[in-house]
Amino acid sequence: MKNIRWGIIGCGNVTEVKSGPAFQLAENSSLQAVMRRNGEKAQDYAQRHGVPSWYDKAEDLIHDNEVDAVYIATPPSSHREYTIMAADAGKPVYVEKPMAGSTDECAEMIKACENNGVPLFVAYYRRSLPRFRKVKELLDAGSIGEVRFASIQQTQPIVQKDENGEWPWRVNPEKSGAGLFYDVGSHTLDLFDYLLGPLSDVKGSAVNLADAYPAEDTVSGTWKFESGAVGIGVWNFSSYNKEDDNRIVGTKGEITFSTFDDKPIILLNEAGEESVYIEHPKHIQYYHIQSIIDELLGRGTCPSTGKTAFRTNQVMEELVKEYY
Repeated sequence: MKNIRWGIIGCGNVTEVKSGPAFQLAENSSLQAVMRRNGEKAQDYAQRHGVPSWYDKAEDLIHDNEVDAVYIATPPSSHREYTIMAADAGKPVYVEKPMAGSTDECAEMIKACENNGVPLFVAYYRRSLPRFRKVKELLDAGSIGEVRFASIQQTQPIVQKDENGEWPWRVNPEKSGAGLFYDVGSHTLDLFDYLLGPLSDVKGSAVNLADAYPAEDTVSGTWKFESGAVGIGVWNFSSYNKEDDNRIVGTKGEITFSTFDDKPIILLNEAGEESVYIEHPKHIQYYHIQSIIDELLGRGTCPSTGKTAFRTNQVMEELVKEYY
């Protein structure tokens, strides 16, 4: 196989800029088909993005002989169903984050892909972005010595209802698995897993302080890393402002950076303070998608798999379990 032909299940907003065009821009890749339950919207997307085929049923896209691999960009509540369907058809799977609404569903997805001999990748694309790979490079080079602790602080104002007066699916636990913590908090937890190793001894608390929607809006927690270093985090999605700060402190200095904000990495050690800015690509999943293609073609590896993403679901589930 010299070229990977992709099919997208769920060609909604996330695929307009973040991911969809990257399948067409990556080397040895093309976007062959898209699917959305609303056929008119699927056709519109296909026409605007120059995609040959469109469908309104997922099984039709999956069984299209011109589709080699499937990208699932629907809400988490359908990730398990579509992953198993694609795996049973022998198609490699790339699924959006969070991987699923529960660890049980994640385990079923992993098993289905293993049983059918197909790889499973997850869209924790920050693992592939040059900016965060630079953070890992600094850590691995000992720029701050031995890591002692890491902290996460993320806040934002409460989300608004949509044009129909409904809360977004991201704060509907039946569709998302929990609240915004699962949708956006997962990125930083997975990033810390990548930077410092798996998280263990996880303890947390989740509450709904604003009492606006069914899901939790505030989560806090502690954990340990493989090295013995400790971690703390707090996420509040009913705050007065937007804040996104990560800090890793070691025996010789510290690194601060943001998961979502377009800010430089700040390295502080005995040599002084250094600011490193690395721009993200326009289509932010580009490098991650290229890494998947490279692995499928036997010339590289993708840093985010079903097994790494399963760990992130485990951590999140532990942090919010008291609420649910």
